[in-house]
Amino acid sequence: MGRYLDVKGRAAVFYEVGRPFEIKEYPVPAPEPGAIVVRITVANICGSDLHQWRGELELARYGTVLPTILGHEMTGRVLALGPGVTTDSAGVPLQEGDRIVYRHFYHCGRCRACLRRNYVACVAKSPHRKHSCDEWPHFNGAYAEYLYLHPNQVVFKTPDDLSDDLVAGANCALSQVIQGLQKVGLRFGETVVIQGAGGLGIYATAVAREMGADRIIVIDGLAHRLDLARSFGADDVIDIREYDTPQARVARVRALTDGWGADVVVEVVGNPKVVREGIQMLGPGGRYLAIGNINVGWTTEIDPSELILGNKNWISSAFWDGENLKQALDFLLRTRERYPFDRVLSHKFPLDQINEAFTLASQNQVTRAAILP
Repeated sequence: MGRYLDVKGRAAVFYEVGRPFEIKEYPVPAPEPGAIVVRITVANICGSDLHQWRGELELARYGTVLPTILGHEMTGRVLALGPGVTTDSAGVPLQEGDRIVYRHFYHCGRCRACLRRNYVACVAKSPHRKHSCDEWPHFNGAYAEYLYLHPNQVVFKTPDDLSDDLVAGANCALSQVIQGLQKVGLRFGETVVIQGAGGLGIYATAVAREMGADRIIVIDGLAHRLDLARSFGADDVIDIREYDTPQARVARVRALTDGWGADVVVEVVGNPKVVREGIQMLGPGGRYLAIGNINVGWTTEIDPSELILGNKNWISSAFWDGENLKQALDFLLRTRERYPFDRVLSHKFPLDQINEAFTLASQNQVTRAAILP
């Protein structure tokens, strides 16, 4: 067992599906060489957190040991630096009290994927999740006052011009869509359809615009989300309350693209029911980027000939490289006056109201909710 600082901190502990979070106090660990202890300031509720909370994502299949602390989209300040830590991952000097943003997972460095430098495909990501939060170092998730960053986790000092509310989403949603749109090879002048206007969909709209997309079409069923999508660069929106069948939505995309279809369709809904219509929205040679469907065992039917005969490609994206997190910070700095990022984080709750926060977020009435430990 490691050492502790002379500090205690609270955490919202997740014991099992259907059981409310419980606020528990743990001693705060002292950082080992190469590690950092963070005082969390903002922790967003991501769609994958809701999947876990509702029991739609099998934690055991990912090696997660309960009880645990959920949450991964966050930011904070340096509480303590471990021996040997003097700079962030870009070589910028770090000291206690500095604001930082960091990748919530880290790769093992030893599996076949890591040896090929395909770090996002590491099979042993986040090994800290394989220990209960009742064990040292305890603080292994975002919904707590502190977080333990293990040696060699990617970390960057937060630019002074970016608020904590703004950069919290860089740790997951923004970095993920940057990685995905780069992976799918989005090019200048292409047409993009985005299925879903939650946090990832809103960020994807702005990123696609900055990468040179000629036309961006966003699909959702909530008026406030569609309005926000327009503010982030959507040229057209499709309201599923009006276009209430897959056939109607596909036909609308065709009409908006002169009958050709989209070059890229981005799935950030998290429901496999939208997959087939997304593939049908593609024009010949189009690419389908799947990001949201992470629920193990959720299936759908597709017609493979729609991919093969149309020379269409399926591309999946999960996790992101440290480079993408740095790109996310640079993106926010460059475009902070261009897009209303302050509207993405729509609701804030103190740690002791986390159960109310998850209930509201699960009802899809927010774009992004945050816990403020």
